[in-house]
Amino acid sequence: MRYLPLTETDRAEMLAAVGAGAIDDLFVDVPKDLLLGEPIEGLPLHASEMAVERHMSRLAGQNLSAGEAPFFIGAGAYRHHVPATVDHLIQRGEFLTAYTPYQPEIAQGTLQVLFEFQTQVARLFGTDIANASMYDGSTACWEAVQMADRITRRDRVVLSGGLHPHYVSTIRTMARFTRDEIDSRVPVLDAEPDDAALIEAISDETGSVVVQYPDILGRVPDLAAISDAAHAKGALLIVVVTEPVALGLIEAPGKLGADIVVGEGQSLGVGLSFGGPYLGLFGCREKFVRQMPGRVCGETVDADGKRGFVLTLSTREQHIRREKATSNICTNSGLCALAFSIHMTLLGGGGLARLARLNHARARKLVDRLERIEGVSCLNHAYFNEVTIILPQDARETVRVLADRGVLAGVSLGRLYPDANELHRGLLVTATETVSDEDIETFASALEGVLA
Repeated sequence: MRYLPLTETDRAEMLAAVGAGAIDDLFVDVPKDLLLGEPIEGLPLHASEMAVERHMSRLAGQNLSAGEAPFFIGAGAYRHHVPATVDHLIQRGEFLTAYTPYQPEIAQGTLQVLFEFQTQVARLFGTDIANASMYDGSTACWEAVQMADRITRRDRVVLSGGLHPHYVSTIRTMARFTRDEIDSRVPVLDAEPDDAALIEAISDETGSVVVQYPDILGRVPDLAAISDAAHAKGALLIVVVTEPVALGLIEAPGKLGADIVVGEGQSLGVGLSFGGPYLGLFGCREKFVRQMPGRVCGETVDADGKRGFVLTLSTREQHIRREKATSNICTNSGLCALAFSIHMTLLGGGGLARLARLNHARARKLVDRLERIEGVSCLNHAYFNEVTIILPQDARETVRVLADRGVLAGVSLGRLYPDANELHRGLLVTATETVSDEDIETFASALEGVLA
């Protein structure tokens, strides 16, 4: 198929229909200095399909993918084994092409899956209810902040220093268009999370407190203490979970006092995929359900008394009057939600717990080996599968050298916090069930060589 199938006559008719004299008129709002005046240098005007395939294959060959090297990268996206059953089922035609199930009479399969997905997320998070997925973890976090604003009628937001900087960035970007006052901080290389400082920052004007669990440095904050402090001031506690597998081993946030729990569901059923598409998870207390963004699938019976599923609550701007909507960005990730649900079903509660224990055991083995290297230490010894390692030199250059030697060693804190010099020796490493003893030894030996 041609890339430009329209004729000059087709284009002229389309321009006339919208009242434009030429194609350039469609770009008058773009600053002149940002418009290309001529073709990009070095890029051919045309090429055959085979030539393009060869060129793209050569470019792809420069990547070092997760499955080709010892892999210790996490920081919000994790490599787990995804059973082949997941891919097989989500590629069935009735799922692969389905979008929002507006007509329940022809979407019972999709609605049932979403109903079961909600149940799984609510049980995982320890919340009364969960919605039928959101776009990703960071935008779900912002939606939680806005939900708390509506409930408390306050617009001051306190962010833990342990919250992922990308989530902080998303919140700050969206807050430019609202009245929200964002109180955030940079983490400190300390074995303990910033619970005391966070609690101290909660005031009578605070609407919500946002805490990551485990946090960006791999530490586990005391949610119960933070919840008590937030509630004493009339604020809501929002907990962010970027690694849902951890909840197979540590207590669910809802059981520790969280009012709203959000997270990234990529770990279960969804591959790394160069950063997306991913899956936003969202749960809350039942009394807040009408302020929750997104959709809720419910169970009912039809005219003959047979079990059926419908959209019980739809608060998106495309479903109801725009001024009554709780959100206009809550695009759901239906296919990723299906993958998550299938993977969770295959694991079951016992399987998730075993997977979590295996992840923790792998991380402990990694830390034990790395700490035997001179000059290397572990920030703390209470973590799940991700932990911060302190190096005797800047971790950014170390990561680059190790990548050249075929080891994807983790995420340098200097990359996440380029302006915080005291964090530059920190290296965030992750070990999931996909990490072998050989991978750990390869990483350790390569690191010894770099630090020698």
